[in-house]
Amino acid sequence: MRALVILLVAGAAAGCTVGPDYTRPIVTTPDAYRGAAAPEAAAADAVSFGDMARVALNGPVLDSIPTPSGQGYYMVASDGGIFAFGDARFYGSMGNTKLNAPVQSLVPDGDGAGYWLVASDGGIFAFEAPFRGSMGNRKLNKPVTGMVRFGDGYLMVGEDGGIFNFSDQPFAGSLGANPPPRPVVSVAAL
Repeated sequence: MRALVILLVAGAAAGCTVGPDYTRPIVTTPDAYRGAAAPEAAAADAVSFGDMARVALNGPVLDSIPTPSGQGYYMVASDGGIFAFGDARFYGSMGNTKLNAPVQSLVPDGDGAGYWLVASDGGIFAFEAPFRGSMGNRKLNKPVTGMVRFGDGYLMVGEDGGIFNFSDQPFAGSLGANPPPRPVVSVAAL
C-alpha cells in the first residue's frame, strides 16, 4: 500500500512539472479587443456609496441591488441583514432573527418604498411592501434560488425550475415537473 501511495505521489508530481524544452505558446489578441478602454476608465464611472468590507457580519453578503435612481444600493447578507447605501432607505431586516434557511436576495417593491427578502426555504419577509404569500411552510423539492417583482407581488423560482406566483398576474407555467439538468438560479419577468 505504501509503495502505491509513493508511486501515485511521484506520478502526480511528474505530471505537474514543465520540462526544459517548454516554450510558451504565442497568443494573438483579436483586433476587436485592441484599443479597448482601460479597465480603470470603465471603473471610473462606478460610484461607491459604501460597503461592509471592514464589518464583522453574521453571514456573507450575497447580493447587491441598485435603487431605481442608480444613486444607491442595498446589500443583503445570508442571515437577512440589510445594509442601505446612497439613497437606499432602510426599512428593516432579519439580521437579529434566527431563520430556518438563509436569505437569498432582496427585491424592491413596485413603488420603491419597501422591499421583500426571500429565503431558500421560500420564506418571504416583507418590509413596507405588501405580503402576498410564502412557501416557507411547505416542503419544496429544491430550494428557492431567486425572486423578481411581478405585477402587484412577486415570482419565486426553485433550483428545479419550479415557479411560485404570488401576484395579480396569471400563472404562466413552471419547469418543476420537468426540471432541467442544471440548477435554475434566477427568474425574470417579461
